[in-house]
Formats: sequence, structure tokens, C-alpha cells
Amino acid sequence: MTLEFDPIDEAARQWDLRWEGVTAMHAVTSLMRVQQLVIGRLDALLRPHGLTFARYEALVLLVFSSRGSLPLGKMGERLQVHPTSVTSIVNRLEASGHVVRRRHPDDGRTVLAEITDTGRAVVEAATADLTASGFALDSMDDEGLARLSELLRPVRHAAGDF
Repeated sequence: MTLEFDPIDEAARQWDLRWEGVTAMHAVTSLMRVQQLVIGRLDALLRPHGLTFARYEALVLLVFSSRGSLPLGKMGERLQVHPTSVTSIVNRLEASGHVVRRRHPDDGRTVLAEITDTGRAVVEAATADLTASGFALDSMDDEGLARLSELLRPVRHAAGDF
């Protein structure tokens, strides 16, 4: 369904009649809507692989690790998600045969998630689909994507991402 007007512009017009901060409200509302659109497209692209974007990110993180395994706590830090979310993600990936849990060889209290051969294969296939779609941002060119990343960097920095 395509609307005849931009609902975010209309919300901004209404907001401006009542309160201050219309520019920030317009920006954050636009950002949140784009996030919904992108996640929806990414999840649709990943669904045939039996993945969500969160599970895909976890598998990619394991591919990037030197041994193909990481402690669950470290995964949570790097993915910037709550420990409960990491456990849920790893549970799903384990049920799909994409990861196995192992005890850390030097610290028996620590549990590692280790990517399997099927996990590596699904990452390769899913990555091919994601890159072919421009990670759901194919309506933007490389220059626009670089500008977008730079525009968002101060927000991420102020939040303590790095």
C-alpha cells in the first residue's frame, strides 16, 4: 500500500504545532521506520536459509574468530546484546546444527559456541544473497551509504559503542 503523502512529514507538521524538537523527532522517526524496513527485508532474504539477522550476525562473528569459537559472554559483548539473547540465539543455531557448545579447554566454567561446517556453509550462502541485495540498501549508492555510516557514527560513539 502506497500512501499519497509521507506520514512522517505529516507527523512532523502536527508535532511542530504543539512541541519543540521537530527536526530530531522527524530524524528519529525516519530512522526507526527505515530500521523496520531493512530488518524486514533482511529477514525475508535470510528466511530461506533458516536464519534471522541476529542469528546470521552470530554465525559471522564465529567465522571471523580465529578458532571458529567464542565464549558466549564474549559473543554478547561483540554483538552488543543481553546475555539472555545470546543464549537464545545459540540455542536456535545449535538446534539447526550450525553451532555446537563446548567447554573451554582452559576454563571449564566457560562455554564456547563453535561454528560447524553446516554453519559455515549457510553463512556463505546467506552472505551471497545479502550482498546481492546490497544488504537491503540497494536503493542507495556507495557514496550515500558511506555518508549514512558517517552520519550515524556520532550517535553510536555517544552511546558508548566504541
